[in-house]
Amino acid sequence: MAKALLLICDGLGDRPIADLGGKTPLEVAAKPNLDRLATEGECGIMDPIAPGVRAGSDTSHLAILGYDPYTYYTGRGPFEAAGIGMDVKEGDVAFRCNFTTVDDQMVVLDRRAGRITTGTDQLAEAVNGMVIDGVEVIFKESVAHRGALILRAKGLGSEITDTDPHHEDAKVLECQPIDPNDAASAKTAKVVNEFVKRSYEILKQHPVNVERAAEGLRPANVILPRGAGIGPKLRTFEEEHSLKATCVAETGLINGVARYVGMTIVEVPGATGGTDSNLINMAKVIVEQLQSADFVLCNVKGADVGGHDGSPDIKLSMVAKLDEMMGYLLENLPKDTFMVLTADHSTPCSLKDHSGDPVPIVFWGDGVRTDSCRHFDERSVTIGGVNRIRGIDVMKILTQLMNVAEKFGA
Repeated sequence: MAKALLLICDGLGDRPIADLGGKTPLEVAAKPNLDRLATEGECGIMDPIAPGVRAGSDTSHLAILGYDPYTYYTGRGPFEAAGIGMDVKEGDVAFRCNFTTVDDQMVVLDRRAGRITTGTDQLAEAVNGMVIDGVEVIFKESVAHRGALILRAKGLGSEITDTDPHHEDAKVLECQPIDPNDAASAKTAKVVNEFVKRSYEILKQHPVNVERAAEGLRPANVILPRGAGIGPKLRTFEEEHSLKATCVAETGLINGVARYVGMTIVEVPGATGGTDSNLINMAKVIVEQLQSADFVLCNVKGADVGGHDGSPDIKLSMVAKLDEMMGYLLENLPKDTFMVLTADHSTPCSLKDHSGDPVPIVFWGDGVRTDSCRHFDERSVTIGGVNRIRGIDVMKILTQLMNVAEKFGA
């Protein structure tokens, strides 16, 4: 059976930049291997969700993997929790969290607790396992100031507001149900508020924070949950597409999406998620994994960092690294491998955030109907044979190329 690689370059799409002569980083960059892929493949543009919709990385990956986010997306929390290895069950309410510094009036002094890097495992252990009004509380630290929270009980809802005010010099917010008549969400909100209160009471005198204060560092003296979502029920990727899948990604969120749909997660040495990430190591792991897996999902993060920083130079450097990665893949992928190269959304340097602009996409492999496109960038691909598609279409196109898609009708 044919193999497949879905390579998603986070935030790769952009808008014309005056300092680049009115072109995008992809348009001005020297990228012979990406252009070779476009020349040998079938190109087009893709709206990750729908035209004009500003996609998040979680919703866009769900769509591109074949899961309609309007049906299955309940919030970021479940995927963040799954991404750090927590066992999110259907009906759990999960949150992404920050270790935060507050004063004795619960005013936020530092949303990231001085970007704490050590001791969070001890802080997590101190709050994990409590029971509030019959609700099991499961908490785990993630990277630096981040963590994830699961509330487990019957009858919980996730339509609630955040406790995190999202900026300093503001008081911690009281969690409330969005609809006052939603009893399930009201119950969750009550538990969240009690968890925040208890986390402060436990952590403010924790030895890790006493030591941090003595060193003049911000204490991580409260935990603020946000991004609530109820654990959705999803068919596994193998059930959905009849493909044994592996994920090679740099961020917990994408690993969480992949783990939630039953993919095997493989970590790569040197894959940092930043501009210093070792993409050749990622390419080598992809090739290795395709010896046994039918499908590999790979997410490369660096271009998104450049977009959020408003730095065309960072994007240009990431395009160069991506092109080097593509050169390795083109020479070393197993025979009969199909490849899709695209982005999960555009992150224009002018906006420093996600936009609703479509992204370039190319399908490459033996038997693909090539077109007249010769360059992989936002505008060149518009002449391609794929035309304009949505993220939800990608797996349909890919699986029929692989000849594993079921026929519709007689």
